[in-house]
Amino acid sequence: MHIQDSHWQTAVVTDGDGRAGTGGTARSAPLRVDAQRNLEHVLRAAREVFGELGYGAPMEDVARRARVGVGTVYRRFPSKDVLVRRIAEEETSRLTDQARTALGQEEEPWSALSRFLRTSVASGAGRLLPPHVLRVGVDVEDVSAGRSAQDEVRVPQQRQAGAPDLRVIGHRLSPEELDDPGAMELLEVVGQLVERARAAGELRGDVSVADVLLVIATAAPSLPDAAQQAAASARLLDILLEGLRSRPV
Repeated sequence: MHIQDSHWQTAVVTDGDGRAGTGGTARSAPLRVDAQRNLEHVLRAAREVFGELGYGAPMEDVARRARVGVGTVYRRFPSKDVLVRRIAEEETSRLTDQARTALGQEEEPWSALSRFLRTSVASGAGRLLPPHVLRVGVDVEDVSAGRSAQDEVRVPQQRQAGAPDLRVIGHRLSPEELDDPGAMELLEVVGQLVERARAAGELRGDVSVADVLLVIATAAPSLPDAAQQAAASARLLDILLEGLRSRPV
């Protein structure tokens, strides 16, 4: 039994994905079958628990849902922050892929944007977006207060309505937030969808990338009944889409 425990520790620690590695140790053999199965259970449970309760849910809830001991969770993810980052990165990547698919397969700008929103809401990924992505937006008070260009973090396609050359995020991002290429990539691709729909006159001029991401996050309520949840999400998204569309003056 002692040998098995040692093998488990080695397989987990030396997996080399940057989440539970030990400095200076090269990648070794892949995880054992049972270790890999436990990892998959933990990740699936984390997505479910965080999707239902938010990232504030305790690790004990994740372990309980995965039907493993909490020690098993911590052996793979030494802190909750590591697990949260893993889940957020996966969901951000999934949304980016969905946005790219919509861009590549829909010629009409509004069809591309609405397809992205419907696909993303149906997948439930919005509930697991990293919080700093959802805070992105234009803060007019910050701009009018005279913050210098050096103080602003600039992101392509995030423009203030009425000032097409001004691209800002309305809050100072922390170093950790800036060191998130996946999130920045998501903002870039969704920004292309937003710009196309706005240029075509089909999207309200004051709608930002942040607004679109907030639609994804809020239009996917977590309800106990799957059919009820799907119906509620579809209904809410229809209403939100109508709110995003531009109207003739």
